[in-house]
Amino acid sequence: MIINPYVFGVAYDPDAQAFFTAAGITDNTQKTAINTLVLSLKANNIWQKFKAIYPFVGGTATTHKFNLINPLDTNAAFRLVFNGGWTHSSTGATPNGTNAFANSFLVPSTTITLNSIGLSYYSRTNTTPANNSINMGSWVGAGLQYTILAIRSYLSSTRTYGILQTSNSVTLAQFVDANALGLYTITRTANNLTKIFKNGISSATNSELSTGNSTNSIYLGAVNGNTLNYSNRECAFASIGDGLTDTDASNFYTAVQAFNTTLARQV
Repeated sequence: MIINPYVFGVAYDPDAQAFFTAAGITDNTQKTAINTLVLSLKANNIWQKFKAIYPFVGGTATTHKFNLINPLDTNAAFRLVFNGGWTHSSTGATPNGTNAFANSFLVPSTTITLNSIGLSYYSRTNTTPANNSINMGSWVGAGLQYTILAIRSYLSSTRTYGILQTSNSVTLAQFVDANALGLYTITRTANNLTKIFKNGISSATNSELSTGNSTNSIYLGAVNGNTLNYSNRECAFASIGDGLTDTDASNFYTAVQAFNTTLARQV
């Protein structure tokens, strides 16, 4: 006798199932997208490199806050706490550019290795950015330890900038960016190597030496520092973790793009 396993329900990856349970995700398309994402990251040996992944599914602040890596509703699990004006929908979470940020409670100095760190932000907004906006990051004081990703803003509305674990805010990885759409990943894999990838393609490199980790937690939609530099770009995915190689970054983009395509919100 042939037994059809689907009669008894779909068997999801345990990490995906834990996220569904915590966030209250019941939609089958969303479940499929998350499950496939988890399996793809694991198959490419990069799942273990992430401290936090925010897939922004479910369409509400309650569902958007959960960290896929550790979906507990606690600061220690790096779930997001949204502050200020956010718009939550099926396509992601959008900060208002004036007072909105989300605290990840992930502090680089206590969680991230100095010479191995990565941030990602999937932007669905291609309008003029908020003034001097930064999409995510952390810094301490003026001219101290910076960890930031700024998509077509901060110093120029036509360039994307980033800097990780260094005090030099003048020497940044940067590139002329045709638009502000897609998955941006900034990663440091050595004390003298920082790269920015756009949609899995290496777009900027910087050899600035790492000098220290920020002691402020990382914000999304702004930067946690002496100024906040609020962003107004919709986020359909974000992550914080260890540094990614070129191959990792390419595989990561493929997985995230497939995830957002399943949800019909890819750009």
